[in-house]
Amino acid sequence: MSRTPQRGALRARIASSLPTPHAPRALALAAVLSTCLGGAQAWAQAPNTSPASADSLQELRQQLDEMRRQYDARIQALEARLQAAQRQQQPEAAAAQATASATPPAATASAAPERQAPLDPARPMARQGASGFNPSVSAVLSGGYNGLSKDPETWAIPGFLPTGGEVGPGTRGLTLSESEITLAANVDHLFYGSLTLAVTPENETEVEEAYVQTTALPAGLRLKAGRFFAGLGYLNEQHAHAWDFVDAPLAHQALLGGQFRQEGLQARWVLPLERYVELGLELGNGNNFPGSERNRNGAGALLLSAHTGGDIGLSQSWRAGVSWMRTRADGREWESEDPNGGADPLVNSFTGRSRIWAVDGVWKWAPNGNAKVTNLQLQGEYFRRQERGDVTYDTTDLTGAGNTTDAYRSAQSGWYLQGVWQFMPQWRTGLRFDQLDGGSVNFGGNTALASSDEGTRKPRRTSLMFDWSPSEFSRWRLQLSEDRVRADGVDHQVFLRYQVNLGAHGAHSF
Repeated sequence: MSRTPQRGALRARIASSLPTPHAPRALALAAVLSTCLGGAQAWAQAPNTSPASADSLQELRQQLDEMRRQYDARIQALEARLQAAQRQQQPEAAAAQATASATPPAATASAAPERQAPLDPARPMARQGASGFNPSVSAVLSGGYNGLSKDPETWAIPGFLPTGGEVGPGTRGLTLSESEITLAANVDHLFYGSLTLAVTPENETEVEEAYVQTTALPAGLRLKAGRFFAGLGYLNEQHAHAWDFVDAPLAHQALLGGQFRQEGLQARWVLPLERYVELGLELGNGNNFPGSERNRNGAGALLLSAHTGGDIGLSQSWRAGVSWMRTRADGREWESEDPNGGADPLVNSFTGRSRIWAVDGVWKWAPNGNAKVTNLQLQGEYFRRQERGDVTYDTTDLTGAGNTTDAYRSAQSGWYLQGVWQFMPQWRTGLRFDQLDGGSVNFGGNTALASSDEGTRKPRRTSLMFDWSPSEFSRWRLQLSEDRVRADGVDHQVFLRYQVNLGAHGAHSF
C-alpha cells in the first residue's frame, strides 16, 4: 500500500500547525519534504537498463528501507522543533497579555490621540470596550468684553413687538457668555442621542437641546424627536458658538426672538437624485416666540422646508433653500411704557397666528476643495412674517381706563448678508450687513401702542470682525459694530470674545 497520501497529509498538518510568525520555516519544511519525496519517486521510476536479478532487487529494497528510515527521522526531528517553537511562543503571548492588562489608564490615554474624533449623528458608531457605553462629553466656554457707547438697557427695535427673549447687545464691560455642556453618543445601531445644557451668566441652567435621532432608516430618511432648534432658514439650527459673528442678525432677534426651538418631531428626507435635494417636516408645540404656550393637545407649530445644493467644479459648493412656518400665540404678553408717565410698565397681549417665510443661501469657495489655507464663504437669509389676531391693551387695567381688545395686523421683514474670508491659516475676517423693514402694522383701536415712525424706519447694523483660531478647539474674536437700530442715535459697539472647546464636539452641518 502506498504511503504517499499519508506523507502529503503529514506535510499539510505540519505546515498548518506552524504559527504565523514561523511561515518561512513552514515553507522551508515543505520544500525539504517535496525534494525528498520527489527524489524517491524519481529513483523508483527510473528505467532499469540492466536485467533484474535477485541481488539487485534485494539491494533496491535495502536502499528504499534506508530512505524510509531517514525520512521518518527527519519528520520526527521537524515535529520536535515545531513543538519546541509552540512551547516557546505560549509564554511570550502570555507575557504580552499580562503587560497589556497591567498598563495603567494614564499610559493608555497618553498613547491615544490627543482629541477624540467628533461624533457625526448621521453615521452610527460601533461601541467597543467598556468606554463604548460612556457618552462623549464636551463643553464650550465663552466670555469677553462688551464696549457700548449707549446704555443697553434702553435698546429696543422700534416698530416691532418686543420678543421677551435674549436680544440686544448684552451688558457692558467684562462678561461671561453662555456656556454649553453636551453629552452625545450612539445609543445602538438604530439611534443617536444628544443633550445640551446651557449655563447662563446669571447662573441659570436650562436644557437647550435634548433629542434622539435615527441613524439607520432606509431611503435617506432621518427622524428626530425631543427638543431641538427648528430648521427655519440656515442659521437658526446652529449653536451660538458656531456663528461667525458674536450676535444673531437683527432679523432673527426681531422676528424669532433670537433662536426658535421647540419640542416635537422632525423628519428629513434626502431624495435619491443625482443632485442633493432634502425635504423637511416638523411638528412641535410652538411654545416659544413668536408662538406661546397654549395648554392644548396637538401641534402648535408646523414647519416645511426644502433645500438643494451641489458642487461647481473642485473649488466651489453651494446650498439654497426655502422654509415656511405657521404657529399660534395665545395671550403672548409684552410690556410698554405707561402713557400717563407711571413708573410701572403696561402689560399687553397678542392672540392670533403667525406665519414666517424664509429664504437662505450659502456659497463656499476653497482652492481645489482644500479650505485649510484659504477659503471664502458668502451667506444670506431673508425673513418675512405676517401676524393676524387680536391685541389687548393694558391687560391689568393699570391706567384705570379699562383694557381694550381690537384686531391686529402686521407684515414685516428682515434680511442679512455676510461674507467671511480666511486669508491665511488660522486667521479670518468678515463683514455683515443686516436690516429690518417695519412694513405695515395696524393696531386697530389700540393706536396708543403704535410708534410715531411706524413703518418708516429701517433699523440696520454693520459689523466687521476678525478672529484667530490657533486650533479647532479655541478662537479669539474682535467685532466692531455700528448699530443704527434705536431712534436716539448710533451705538458704536466693540466686542472681544474668547471661546474654547473642551472634549469631543460633533461637526457642524454645511
